[in-house]
Amino acid sequence: MSEMDLANGSLYHPSILHWDFSPPSDFMDDNETNSTAGEGNLLGCVQLRIPQELFLALGLISLVENILVILAIIKNRNLHSPMYYFICCLAVSDMLVSVSNVVETVFMLLTDHGLLDVHPGMLRHLDNVIDVMICSSVVSSLSFLCTIAADRYVTIFYALRYHSIMTTQRAVAIIAVVWLASVTSSILFIVYHTDNAVIVCLVTFFCTTLVFNAVLYLHMFLLAHVHSRRITAFNKGRRHSTSMKGAVTLTILLGVFIVCWGPFFLHLILILACPSSPFCNCFFRNFNLFLILIICNSLIDPLIYAYRSQELRKTLKELLLCAWCFGV
Repeated sequence: MSEMDLANGSLYHPSILHWDFSPPSDFMDDNETNSTAGEGNLLGCVQLRIPQELFLALGLISLVENILVILAIIKNRNLHSPMYYFICCLAVSDMLVSVSNVVETVFMLLTDHGLLDVHPGMLRHLDNVIDVMICSSVVSSLSFLCTIAADRYVTIFYALRYHSIMTTQRAVAIIAVVWLASVTSSILFIVYHTDNAVIVCLVTFFCTTLVFNAVLYLHMFLLAHVHSRRITAFNKGRRHSTSMKGAVTLTILLGVFIVCWGPFFLHLILILACPSSPFCNCFFRNFNLFLILIICNSLIDPLIYAYRSQELRKTLKELLLCAWCFGV
């Protein structure tokens, strides 16, 4: 079975990463594939078929949502603070997922319906670009979640020194470093995509960032009550309440990220642990579902921003009202 046959078939949606990240068992010859399918049926494997139109619709919705979040943060000067700069970058990371999904799905739909005849070499270049975008998205998202956690930590435990510690210049420098590291590492991941070390690096980075965030959040919530008394003594109780609200918001964002990206990283782990196991093959067959979850993460994040921030919610309403007025 060729790559294009696999891409156009029902087993997988267009790749979110290189096809080589898929387990070797997915590239067996027809006889082996039929044998594995038979074993899968005996094991009670259920393969969900998700139409490409659903991928396209979710991608477009999440793209519009994240564009609105970015415009709202740019428009409202009250949102010009380090935390919202980092949230803006998270929205850009989510946009990378949305854009890559929309572009690849459109190409696949046009190709499947015979409306577009693209040279295989061009498709491979397009796939490489999309893979870099996806890798950049996951690496930058994890990095900015860690950055926001650190920002909230400083806000809570070093409230009186926060503005001297987290200056706008430092925030911009952090953003530049994160994006540079994300894009560079993603390009290296794609160049060396045939090496299992790439999967190991991605999984290790995912687990490391989760541990880092867990330690910071645990420390914040365990000591927040004690620290709040010190801040209240300086008549800064409202600031502390706002800081804790920001910490709770980022906890929700992290939880959603784990739920949506967790199955994909489990997929990578199983590729290393049991690439030819019938049980693991059942898991691999629902890769489409993992992609839907990833896109849903990009769609849910803006809703969390709007729900948790009254200022952002107000600005989004103004933008939507302006858009409606111009439309009329």
